[in-house]
Amino acid sequence: MGGSLEHELEALVWRRLEALQSAGGVGIDPEALRPLAIASDFALDTLRRQPALLAARHALPAPPVLDPAAPEAAMAALRRWRAAASTVLVARDVDGLDPVEATLAGSTRIAEQALALALAQAEGELAPRFGTVRDAAGQAQRLVVFALGKLGGGELNFSSDIDLVYAHAGPGSSDGPRVLEAEAYFVRLGQRLGQLLGEPTAEGFCHRVDLRLRPFGDSGRLVMGFEAMDAYFQREGRDWERYAWIKARAVAGDIEAGEAWLRGLRPFVYRRYLDFTALDALRGMKAMIEAEVARRDMADDLKRGPGGIREVEFLVQALQLIRGGREPALRQRGLLPALAALAGAGHLAPATAARLAEAYRFLRRVENRVQMLRDAQTHALPADPLDRLRIARGLGYADAAALDAALGGHRAVVAEEFAAVLGSGRRAAPPPGPLAAYWQALPEGGEARVLAEAGFADATAADEALRRLAGSALRRSLSPRAAAWFDGILPVLIAQAAASEAPDASLARAIALLGAIGRRSSYFALLAEQPAALERLVAVCADSALLAERLTEQPQLLDELLDVRAAGPLPEPEGIAAEFAALAALPEDAEAALLALNERRHSLAFRIGLAWRAGRLDAVAATRLLARVAEAVLVDALRLARHEVERAHGRLPDGEFAVLGYGSIGAEELGFASDLDLVFVHGGALASVSDGPRPLDAPRWYLRLAQKLVALLDTPTAAGRLYEVDVRLRPDGAQGLLVVHEASYAGYQRERAWTWEHQALVRMRPLAGDAGLLARLEALRGEILARERDPVALAADVAVMRERMRRELDRSDALHLDLKQGEGGLVDLEFFLQQAVLRHAARHPALRAPRHSVDLLRALEAEGLLDAGTARGLVEAHAALVAASLACTLDHRPRRVARARLGDTPARLAALLAAKA
Repeated sequence: MGGSLEHELEALVWRRLEALQSAGGVGIDPEALRPLAIASDFALDTLRRQPALLAARHALPAPPVLDPAAPEAAMAALRRWRAAASTVLVARDVDGLDPVEATLAGSTRIAEQALALALAQAEGELAPRFGTVRDAAGQAQRLVVFALGKLGGGELNFSSDIDLVYAHAGPGSSDGPRVLEAEAYFVRLGQRLGQLLGEPTAEGFCHRVDLRLRPFGDSGRLVMGFEAMDAYFQREGRDWERYAWIKARAVAGDIEAGEAWLRGLRPFVYRRYLDFTALDALRGMKAMIEAEVARRDMADDLKRGPGGIREVEFLVQALQLIRGGREPALRQRGLLPALAALAGAGHLAPATAARLAEAYRFLRRVENRVQMLRDAQTHALPADPLDRLRIARGLGYADAAALDAALGGHRAVVAEEFAAVLGSGRRAAPPPGPLAAYWQALPEGGEARVLAEAGFADATAADEALRRLAGSALRRSLSPRAAAWFDGILPVLIAQAAASEAPDASLARAIALLGAIGRRSSYFALLAEQPAALERLVAVCADSALLAERLTEQPQLLDELLDVRAAGPLPEPEGIAAEFAALAALPEDAEAALLALNERRHSLAFRIGLAWRAGRLDAVAATRLLARVAEAVLVDALRLARHEVERAHGRLPDGEFAVLGYGSIGAEELGFASDLDLVFVHGGALASVSDGPRPLDAPRWYLRLAQKLVALLDTPTAAGRLYEVDVRLRPDGAQGLLVVHEASYAGYQRERAWTWEHQALVRMRPLAGDAGLLARLEALRGEILARERDPVALAADVAVMRERMRRELDRSDALHLDLKQGEGGLVDLEFFLQQAVLRHAARHPALRAPRHSVDLLRALEAEGLLDAGTARGLVEAHAALVAASLACTLDHRPRRVARARLGDTPARLAALLAAKA
């Protein structure tokens, strides 16, 4: 059999090359054309018809010039050109000049050029009778041609139909001898466009046009206005259409108007919240395709068969739809760029993405070769043994069996990854037993004793809460699909809450969260699809009132409970700045930018809280990271504020602005609910005036900037608010200017500041603004700290201020310690460090740079001003107090703790400080 096939292949190649030579291919090199003869009858037939191509078979021919007065000639020219250009793609692929990406891009370019030529031809043909469509203002309108599918993604098959949707901008009428309304004109134009490209002639076809993806499909209007399209997607849009429109691109006609409309469609395709409903819809689509494959025996289908191209596309598009609303980098039209973006964002392991990309390239190359054989729109390996051998040889394999083995390996990779991401076995199964039966019996049935036996202390209260939830308007309003998710989640949630460290609190907080997310069924899908996320949700509700509250207020934070986020590495400080810097590049309006800033800030803070609760991050490191988040937020918020002020009032020539951080933000010791102590300083000439439509002098311009910045930080959004701001540490306090000039700030610090204000400088850090001014203010800080001071007077001033603060703010009593203000608390350590810096920085310059308490303790030790044992003891005490403080914040308790819970930490710290006083 093998020998017979070899003989047939040799005979076929010889006949093809002989026919080519007979048709005018004089002087051809049979060996050079042998691979092409093996791979493609279509290419050899084209060369036979157009022998001039032989000498330039690796160079794409120029598109033809069409004449609207000669429609038949135009159709013939289009078809000859498309055949010639496609033959060049075959030759370049077969001769090893192009990777598969270049072949797909080449097919895409040919289709785009054909569309542009055919549309211009159709418009030219209609113009004498109907003229040009114009809107009410007299502006010309053109048809908008959207490409979906492979053409939209820039990765068109060699021989594929092109999925198009026609649209137009809005009402209008033509201005020719015969007047048509816009839609009637564009319907005629679209019909003619389809004929020019797809109608078979003696020259074959140019491109088959498929219009079935338009709104309402075959029963829908051929062309719709943008307003009608908007109404359709708002009211009728289906899940599968979200997948289809991921790749949508305006490719012909009024491309600018088409792309603008697609930006408006983005919320339909990409939801702002995590959207795990995409997985459920995808399973339904995949099940229908699998049924068709089984029914029609399509196991060899490279596109729809098991482990085929469609599975790679489904996998990637599902992940895009789930997260693309919150992560613009994932909104890629092409599959390979989307794979890279998913890996870059951590949603696919790099090795997984690489394996899928390799399999996808292989499958697309084989698919192309199948189609190149006879320019047929097929996706299945041929059943004919000789054809199968030709494809195998063309791809470099000895025989069809070797190709099948390689293909099987790649399809296995795809099938495995597809099952891992989209398989239906990942859902949390309701635990069998009394809790599941209890939930199913609600609201009429069920007994509270089941909850008591499960471990709930106040089973009656828990029973009442669950009974209310089961009979609530929320539960009744759910769609059948959402109700199935909801009823699958609840028994698991109850069981996990019962097994947690705080069953009653965990359940109550989880029920509150379910009520908050009830209008967005996608969150129920997330918890049903991701059992680990549900488990972490219950743990968060048990461990932290604050984090549970944040989840309830901002359900988009559920994303942080997923495996890849909750168990993955935390960003480095530099990575935090980079995450926020990436937001600045997004072309969104101020409101959208502020919302994105809030989402990023709260997601990072939530992730840090999870990491600390899980023991993957110590308390001191958590406060440093929280401070870095706040600093990055300030930089981006200042950018937004400056943009708003400049838009209203113009720019200031040679102006400078600086944001100084004091207190916990300056020292990089920020808590989960800390406010920001900020001071604003500006430089430049006071007489400067901005150059905008409503000019302001420098003091008022910078006042507006500071006010806008504070407002942005404190503005409520759907994702919460950024930070509360305290500006009372500015020169002269509440009576002083909100923004002070650099000279006034320096004069105040040098001549009028109190000792406590110089203490505050120890923790002050320039955070955001113009680099030159920030550097000068840093130098000023160093100058003030380096002053010689009378140690006795300094100690007296510090003691007076500390005693005043303790008298006014300390909430300690015999049994409880105020972690911040109490004796042996954090402020005692801060005052000790501030006094040490002010006393010794003149002769020990190394003390001027650190701000953080631990860094200052290390510097004092390094300078010989603190012995190693004392430094170590203070570092340990500081860590214990910070951990206790964070725990109080996360549990919504005042930072006032039973002394018994702290052991000897406060007394030890007080004793160490007293010994060094």
